[in-house]
Amino acid sequence: MRPEHWIYTIPLRLRSLFRWAQADQELDDELRDHLERKTEEYVAKGMASEGAGRRARLDLDGIEQTKEKCRDVRRVNWIQDVIQDLRFGLRMLRKSPGFAAIAILTLALGINTTLFTIVNSVVLNPLPYPQPSRLVSIYQRTAQFQTAGDTYPNFLDWEKENRSFDALAAYSEHDFNLTGVGEPEKLRGQMVSAGFFSMLGVKPLLGRTFRPEEDQLGANSVVLLADGLWKRRFASSPHILGQSLTMYGKAYTIVGVVPGRAPFYKPSDVFVPIGTWDDPGFHDRRMSMGMSVIGRLKPSVELRQAQADMDAIARNLEAAYPEADKGVGIALIPLKETIVGDIRPILLLLLGAVGFVLLIASANIGGLLLARSTARAREFAVRAALGANRTRLIRQLLTESFLVATLGGGLGLLLAAGSTKAILNALPQALPRGDEIQLDTHVLVFTLVASALTAFLFGLIPALKTSRTDLHETFKEGGRGLSASRHRAHGTFVAIEMAIALVLLAGAGLMLRSLAGLWNVNPGFDPHHVLFFNVAPSPARLASRPSQIRDAFRELPKRFEAVPGIEAASPLFGSLPMQGDSEVPVWLDGQAPPMSTADAQMNFAMIYGVTAAYWKILRIPLLRGRYLEESDDENSRPVVVIDENLARKFFPGEDPIGKRLHIGLIGTAPEIVGIVGHVKHEGLGSGGRERIPAQFYMPFTQIPEKWMPEVSLGVDFVVRTAGPPESFIGAIREASRQFDSQQVVYAFDTMEAIVFSSIWTQHFSMMLLSAFAALALLLSCMGIYGLISYLVAQRTHEIGVRVALGAFRGDVLWLILSHGIKMTIIGIAIGLAGAFGLTRLLSSLLFGVSATDPLTFGGAAILLILIGLLACYLPARRAMRVDPMVALRYD
Repeated sequence: MRPEHWIYTIPLRLRSLFRWAQADQELDDELRDHLERKTEEYVAKGMASEGAGRRARLDLDGIEQTKEKCRDVRRVNWIQDVIQDLRFGLRMLRKSPGFAAIAILTLALGINTTLFTIVNSVVLNPLPYPQPSRLVSIYQRTAQFQTAGDTYPNFLDWEKENRSFDALAAYSEHDFNLTGVGEPEKLRGQMVSAGFFSMLGVKPLLGRTFRPEEDQLGANSVVLLADGLWKRRFASSPHILGQSLTMYGKAYTIVGVVPGRAPFYKPSDVFVPIGTWDDPGFHDRRMSMGMSVIGRLKPSVELRQAQADMDAIARNLEAAYPEADKGVGIALIPLKETIVGDIRPILLLLLGAVGFVLLIASANIGGLLLARSTARAREFAVRAALGANRTRLIRQLLTESFLVATLGGGLGLLLAAGSTKAILNALPQALPRGDEIQLDTHVLVFTLVASALTAFLFGLIPALKTSRTDLHETFKEGGRGLSASRHRAHGTFVAIEMAIALVLLAGAGLMLRSLAGLWNVNPGFDPHHVLFFNVAPSPARLASRPSQIRDAFRELPKRFEAVPGIEAASPLFGSLPMQGDSEVPVWLDGQAPPMSTADAQMNFAMIYGVTAAYWKILRIPLLRGRYLEESDDENSRPVVVIDENLARKFFPGEDPIGKRLHIGLIGTAPEIVGIVGHVKHEGLGSGGRERIPAQFYMPFTQIPEKWMPEVSLGVDFVVRTAGPPESFIGAIREASRQFDSQQVVYAFDTMEAIVFSSIWTQHFSMMLLSAFAALALLLSCMGIYGLISYLVAQRTHEIGVRVALGAFRGDVLWLILSHGIKMTIIGIAIGLAGAFGLTRLLSSLLFGVSATDPLTFGGAAILLILIGLLACYLPARRAMRVDPMVALRYD
């Protein structure tokens, strides 16, 4: 086509699109002028005026038809038709506000943008770093543990010898006591290697990061502030560089400010070089001290190649340091998998549940649209009789479906924006990457696509059925009946809803029974009225001798016990039940000490350093022998209390009392004086799958002197209270302040909350599955209620005839109920078959109940039948009250 043609036609088409009213008026004027001239022409030939006008109109093939042809030539009429359809659709929705509100709300709830927002942010989105797929977590691997903590000496060798990584970096959580700037404050910190931030691709907000020479023993003390502390304590001052920050009595020079949040560690306040930590244990190749390592792969290196490289390094280290690295391998895991690995299958499972709810909502909307299109059958028959083709009718109905879907999707986005944070705040434990959860373009696209597919797939069936209208039958029926095909379509939608609702109800029931079973599990101690908190001693006590540290922690519990309502208080060394990871190697008299902690024959046990008051606080049952007592101190013979698992494993058929237990790393061999019950350290749902099933307790004051500097950095405390534990927090702070004004008490939590957090995965899954099941039940109830109500309305004339001919009200009731019951039973039968297969996906989350538990399945089916009967009864009762005289006149 010639360019001059486009230059001429494009402005005309744009004018027809944006100034269509004027263009139509001009077209109307032109056709009228043409008609008048044609009429005059025929009059001049001798025809009568009326006949000439009729002949002129015939020559034009009809005024309106000619207008449509002219509009087609402009090639913008389809846009005008769409706009017209949208206006008509909006007008129809305004005329049916009840239908519009139910359909839009149903779709908004069904799409469930909230959960997709969480899944998208946690699982689907990449980590917020450059080229995040190249980031890898690096663990030591032993015969007992596939992923064990890393040791600093090994990290230095990995960093030097590897050929697969652009950079490696080490980090370890380490809290600090801030003094000299207002009130003493406990700061959450990270010790990191010099290349940590550059390896991640994180730029400092102010100043610089650490230099390699600052990451060495004996180097000058420097610190990086996190942005949160910088804003909170220093008002984001740009002049803070070079200033001093006093932590644990030592002055650190501030060299920069960096972001304090990352997906793989808790929000932090400060960062210090990890290589400056002078704890002897940290530089012992046998001890990890809670350190982790991450690395960035070179662009040309795949994970399997890096694994082979690190395997060779592990063999070299085993040969060089057999006493520490014998049997120690190296495991590489993508960093994102490390962060979201445990929660990924749960979120994806819940996303599948969302898909089921969306199917129910879609079927519901399909039923509503089908019912509404049936009610408008005469309207479409009239339009078809006037010349509207089938495609035009289908397009009109699909346009209305898309309007409902768009409004429902928009409402879903608004609900997600308001409810996402509320759901996250209701969780007992933060989700990984929780700070990154927000609406983004992926969520918007998901909502639009889900809405569009719902509109098309479930709006197409009613549109196709309506477009096949038999004009003769429609005008003859006069709206008095409902065809068998429409009965089947409605019934199919309702059966689908019932089947999916049963699957979700069964899943929610299984999770509810599991959670109830978990709450009945004995954790091995009494968590009621127990408060847990941390104490960070003042800088003056850090320089104290071991004897002075012991004396301080002998005196401090007495200060807490002096608070009215506190019955007992005890410091802790090692782990708290259900928190911490303080396993150490153990062996018996007559057994050779292991060559290394990675020895395949090595046995590990959890260590708890406690005082005599600990037993009164947690009430762990004594099975044999005695508890630790006040007299078991640094001047008495070393003693230990073991749990029943350790006794059963090490002393089968023997009495352990009086025998000795060798404790690696601690370096003592205390005498066993008692056996107590086992504590479920890894949570109520751990069952027999605990990583370290054996436990022992040693006197807090018998902790060796070499460990006292570590103790002085901070100690956990537990206290038993006479009332609600939270009400004693203020009094405990005051007692601590009176003992030492520079001491910090922080991180208060109740043991009940800690126990609850141990089953947060099951609770989270149960909470959301129950919400989805309730939503599915509501939508299914709405679906069957809507169908039966519409059925009653369509069969009003028929019901009137039946009553007039002598039918009893019970007959009418059964006529209506039988239809609903039939659909419900068919849906339940299909749902039971699906539930038997799909609930197996929940097996890893269940406790004390089978994935195909017949009691749960039967209860879900009975509940669904009762709800279905109720939803059918309400419109059926209305049908019983039909007045025959009114019904016979009903059209």
